[in-house]
Amino acid sequence: MNDVITKTDIKVITHTVRFEPMGIEMDVNEGETVLDAAFRQGISVMHGCKEGQCASCKSKLVDGDIELLRYSTFALPESERDTDHILLCRTLAYSDITVELLNYDEDLLSRSIAVKEIGAVVVSVLPLTRDIRILTLELDAPLRFWAGQYVDITIPGSGITRAFSMANAPGDHATGGVRTLQFIIKIYPNGAFSARLEGGLTAGNALTIKGPYGTCFHREGRPGPLVLVGGGSGMSPLWSILLDHVARGDHRPVRFFYGARTKADLFHIAEFAAIGEKLPDFKFIPALSHAEPGDEWSGETGFVHDVVARVLKAEGLEGEIDAYSCGPPPMIDAVLPVLQMAGVEPERIYFDKFTTATR
Repeated sequence: MNDVITKTDIKVITHTVRFEPMGIEMDVNEGETVLDAAFRQGISVMHGCKEGQCASCKSKLVDGDIELLRYSTFALPESERDTDHILLCRTLAYSDITVELLNYDEDLLSRSIAVKEIGAVVVSVLPLTRDIRILTLELDAPLRFWAGQYVDITIPGSGITRAFSMANAPGDHATGGVRTLQFIIKIYPNGAFSARLEGGLTAGNALTIKGPYGTCFHREGRPGPLVLVGGGSGMSPLWSILLDHVARGDHRPVRFFYGARTKADLFHIAEFAAIGEKLPDFKFIPALSHAEPGDEWSGETGFVHDVVARVLKAEGLEGEIDAYSCGPPPMIDAVLPVLQMAGVEPERIYFDKFTTATR
């Protein structure tokens, strides 16, 4: 008679991971990356792409046996691999290991939320501009997240998974989170996910979300100005941060810069005006890089990083600034030095580069 193997017969081999210099310990299953194990147990270490491409989770192996899954040598050059540097998102453990975190944020670790996978249903897909849509989902269970974070959204049976930042406020964490999520998404003609927002995904369609992820989230309760800089669908996490700021009754000065090509690419204008009525020192500063004659535009023109530089210099905002920037990589790369030249401390600059998926 053939033996029948059940799930209870399969023993999961686990090891211990110790993160230095904090001394935090967690379990990791064989076959599970160290980063995934951290997500599962609600330990938020620095991370970015989760695919071995960006180097955000680069660390150093102090002790133990590991294997690295395939990764980009741009993220981890062979010279660094030779000195025991690793990428947590590519690391499989085959013994207890000790890892030195080279880039960590104690505030991030203190706000850790365990990653969950939750079923969702499409409520609506509504246009904001000619190529930007707002997707609303209803979840099967509540999700806790920090304003500015993102989730992976999967279309079941398609093999398509994409990362999108929430556009709504996270609500009161004490109540367990929210069951409705919104996402501001830019449509790309050949986008495996985004193109489906043009009729392929409709109300009632089932999806799966997994998260939360991301380190570019709202650090609330601080004095000093708040500077938000976005472009395209980079509005999504910044809108979440702004709504969270309002919901918490925070009164620090806020400057929200948004880069668009033409006036037709702007949205939420009335909503920004309504927020301006609630906050004592708030300015929404859109910048058009390709203003058209018919726009009758009297606002800022040029690339958004140049506008940020001009405005921050002219205003001379006082106090320690927290700055958040989300959008396409060229915009982020241009904004970061501008913020530092304006006196923003590097450790108080948070950013999220919105790259286009290659598959």
